[in-house]
Amino acid sequence: MSQEFKNHDMTMMFAIHDALRRELERIARITARVDEDPRHVLSTAVGWELFKKFLTIHHTSEDVTVWPVMQRALAGQPDELALLDAMEAEHAVIDPLLADIDAALADRDSGLQRLGGLTDTLYTQLGGHLDHEEGEALKLMDITMTTEEWVTFSKEQSGRVGDDARRYLPWLLDDMSAAKVSGILGKMPEHLRNAYETEWRAAYEDLDIWGTRAHTNAR
Repeated sequence: MSQEFKNHDMTMMFAIHDALRRELERIARITARVDEDPRHVLSTAVGWELFKKFLTIHHTSEDVTVWPVMQRALAGQPDELALLDAMEAEHAVIDPLLADIDAALADRDSGLQRLGGLTDTLYTQLGGHLDHEEGEALKLMDITMTTEEWVTFSKEQSGRVGDDARRYLPWLLDDMSAAKVSGILGKMPEHLRNAYETEWRAAYEDLDIWGTRAHTNAR
């Protein structure tokens, strides 16, 4: 889909969005299970912590380096500014939801009754935001942000990932088609490709981030 944009390569933007959607599906499946308390599954899963961390990094990077830049560039254009306000408002809903889910996971009394509704809301709110951003905001980013500003956003996000790159890259590429994986890796420095192929991917798979193997073996 990045070929639709004239100025900036949106490949990684779509990749992170797809990874977040993938994890929303997994979270939904976990909370729908009746064979095991989903509070235990989620609270002990590496996948839940990675989902929260990488979602927060992505949104914070946009909040810091994308929306303020675009607001200045689009001053006096009410329709465009309204879209940016909507993006920020949608972001602002997500963090409290994550905190509420964590509170439900820790609540031994009524947490289980609240958890399903909270994760359903997260699925709807975050999924809707990703669709909205892809449908409208990315095109506006493409024509509004300069190359330097786009690079600044990319660097901000990479900097926040930092040493977690060893988990972030395999997480990003998890369950992605071979063609897409090849395309993304082909744009990366050789040392990152080598690290992913020789160390990071296997280490990530060993994490079994949603406890899938443990659940399968227990049956």
